[in-house]
Amino acid sequence: MTRFIHDQFAKDYLEELLKDYGEVKPSEKVSGEIKEIDVLFTPSARQTANLQLLGLLGRFAEYPAILEPFRNPASSDEICDCIVKLLEVKAELRREAKGNKTKLQEETIPKLWVLTPTASPAILSSFNVNRKEEFVPGVYFLGDALRTAIVAIHQLPLTPETLWLRVLGRGRVQEQAIVELQALPLNHPYQQATLELVYNLRENLRVNQELEEEDRELIMRLEPLYQRDKEQAIQSGEQRLILRLLNCRIGEINASLIERVRGLSIEQLENLGEALLDFSGVADLEAWLNQQEG
Repeated sequence: MTRFIHDQFAKDYLEELLKDYGEVKPSEKVSGEIKEIDVLFTPSARQTANLQLLGLLGRFAEYPAILEPFRNPASSDEICDCIVKLLEVKAELRREAKGNKTKLQEETIPKLWVLTPTASPAILSSFNVNRKEEFVPGVYFLGDALRTAIVAIHQLPLTPETLWLRVLGRGRVQEQAIVELQALPLNHPYQQATLELVYNLRENLRVNQELEEEDRELIMRLEPLYQRDKEQAIQSGEQRLILRLLNCRIGEINASLIERVRGLSIEQLENLGEALLDFSGVADLEAWLNQQEG
């Protein structure tokens, strides 16, 4: 049953990463027998300049895209269902163009990216896939007319370019990606938002009573990262508060002293919060810091 939790995480995750670059429609219904596209993305012509930040995922988003992430390995039938969704979208676009008496432009037809944690040689062979030199290993294309690729996440190289897709993998592939995500610079535009989604996934899994062993291991591996981020957030808040109090008490302090304050532990920051009430000038702060460092 946890598959639905992971499915929702995948949709939220892709929407968060792509929302700045165009229109994202999660769970988009298509005509015919009731079917839902996981994520339908239409890029904005004005917002594609920074897509390289998303590496391989950014390349997928350069053109209209249907993204179908799977928690479990996609079966042949499931991949065929995805292709049917693509064909229904194409047929709908053709009808709209005909109704408007215009020609359907090839570049407006989405490409389908089936994101599967693993893909067996038998599955890949059954679709007669081929590789393209301009794409990394793990990306397999069907015939050009089908506008479809199967992305075997476990085969993607461990590079920054594939990070944002490997987060949607399973087991050690996903765990390694999360470690890399946590190690990104704090000012990276997608680090904090995506980590929050990962931690939300952790919380949603924790309240489930029927966890698979793999999900239990994921929760355990996320715990130290979660605690470290929580402590860093607390420490950052303490730093801002103490620096404001110091500015009020002894006036503006220079950059070197600010860096020394930021290097203090949470316990030291709390002690400084009490000690600064007796400070009358910058010399008192310097003496206190020297005492801590001594």
